[in-house]
Amino acid sequence: MIPLLPGARIHLIGIGGAGLSAIARILLERGCAVSGSDLQASESAERLAAAGARVFQGHQADNVAEADAVLATSAVGDDHIEVVSARARGIPVFRRKAFMRSLLQGCDTIAVAGTHGKTTTTSMIIHILESAGKNPSYIVGGAMGNTGKNAAVGRGDSFVIEADEYGNMFHGLDPNLAVVTSVEHDHPDFFQSPRELSEAFERFVDLLGRDGILVACADDAGARALADSRRLSGGRALSYGITCADADWQATDLDFSGPATRFTVRRQGIALGEVSLGLPGRHNVLNALAALSVANERGVAVERGAAALSSFLATARRFEIRGARAGVVVVDDYAHHPTEIRVNLQAARLRYPQHQIWAIWQPHTYSRMQEFWADFAAAFQDADQVLVTPIYAARESPIDGVTSAALVAEMQSRQPAAYAPSFKDAVDLLNRSVRAPAVLLIFSAGDANIIADMYLNSPA
Repeated sequence: MIPLLPGARIHLIGIGGAGLSAIARILLERGCAVSGSDLQASESAERLAAAGARVFQGHQADNVAEADAVLATSAVGDDHIEVVSARARGIPVFRRKAFMRSLLQGCDTIAVAGTHGKTTTTSMIIHILESAGKNPSYIVGGAMGNTGKNAAVGRGDSFVIEADEYGNMFHGLDPNLAVVTSVEHDHPDFFQSPRELSEAFERFVDLLGRDGILVACADDAGARALADSRRLSGGRALSYGITCADADWQATDLDFSGPATRFTVRRQGIALGEVSLGLPGRHNVLNALAALSVANERGVAVERGAAALSSFLATARRFEIRGARAGVVVVDDYAHHPTEIRVNLQAARLRYPQHQIWAIWQPHTYSRMQEFWADFAAAFQDADQVLVTPIYAARESPIDGVTSAALVAEMQSRQPAAYAPSFKDAVDLLNRSVRAPAVLLIFSAGDANIIADMYLNSPA
């Protein structure tokens, strides 16, 4: 364990990233002296600097000189200049997986995992617990719409954390309660097969121990299998779902006809309350159902949880409405997997039945594009028009033949699709072609979300 006492000097390499910026926020609020570095300036790093962190732009050996411990993002290797410098000075260097147990020590840890839906589900749990006066600490993979933060230290016992499967980060947790929203193959650059990913989730659930509680989506085959296995081994598991008739928690009477999504919450067949949710789509009904069941396990009545969900605001880049221009609604979403794209387009069609639906998609990583090529080509059937930008490489090098232009050529046999070589090209095409009423749904886990501002700020 790392002694994270007030005054401890912790340096974070990659402090502006989603994962490390949240940890830095927790350390600051606990009284640690935080420093960090990143290659480029970012909004998250600027906010941390304003909160008291010392932030360096660029990586230098001396940046770590005063640190008691260094936390390095998974994106940097052991040959990174600050990693090498820290080890030469005898300063311990940690990765996020090894760091988390120290950060969460002594907390009632509620960990939310899943290939899809974990950010929104985590945010909903936090919002319900906060509305009920439970005041949890939390880390979530985006800025919450209700708090504007991705992390905070609360006075309550619970620590709600989004449990990231990439790099097996979630194996560094000791959860008291774990949620699994879905288990579907993703991150092919790390998980070489669906079985390898499933085994990672099995190990995560095993971390619960005998007394922990698993809350799993019964409508997802992978999550349901984890719940069945846990029950067979004598552990406690609760299930939730819409279509699965034997789920412990169910959503029924779904109504997508108005500006809010409405449904009835039932536990073992007994109606416990009505929910009115500002987010569209069946997947968000499932996310809300998971959050209600978790909050109930921590003493929050369903009626109170349902009331809290009526004021829940979308987490940043999760079906986040960025604005409108002359009858065209612009939505920013983080979806980067075929399933996520498909369900969000279905949600948009339910919420905006009279609108033309435009999907603007920035593919994320060459390996994902290659692995799910056919699935991506078929994922946009609920869109009237598809516009694809170049692939966001992230940590990868190009793969021969794996290009956005090539996939667009294949998609064009099924539906209207076009390739935009640059964001400016995309905005120019939208300005020429979009006719109100319309929805522009921007799918990007990279930097294409700036298309929203570019379009909204361009002449009508």
